[in-house]
Amino acid sequence: VQLQASGGGLVRAWDSLRLPCAASGRTFSTYGMGWFRQANGKEREFVAAISRSTSITDYADSVKGRFTISRDNAKNTLYLQMNGLKPEDTAVYYCAARYSSILITSASGIDYWGKGTLVTVSS
Repeated sequence: VQLQASGGGLVRAWDSLRLPCAASGRTFSTYGMGWFRQANGKEREFVAAISRSTSITDYADSVKGRFTISRDNAKNTLYLQMNGLKPEDTAVYYCAARYSSILITSASGIDYWGKGTLVTVSS
């Protein structure tokens, strides 16, 4: 599976942004998917995860109630809808895939990483 995140950019605080992650291959629906982010000088951290079937999701406490992860298996695309953006959300955002039914909540054990997309939130 090859992953390509896009949709990043410069936005103002409280704006919204949607990040798509396009996946190649016919087996997208067999992978658990997730979003991670990495700010300057910080470690990569978990943001959100979604199960293969879209029925189960999980979020980092810092984004709960503001971000929504979703996927369209017919389009081989993962999404991250980000509302109420804050300056502390500024980071490079990465999509990730793991061939597992277990939700991706850790950067370890990831099978595939996409190239990141930069989100900058100004105050």
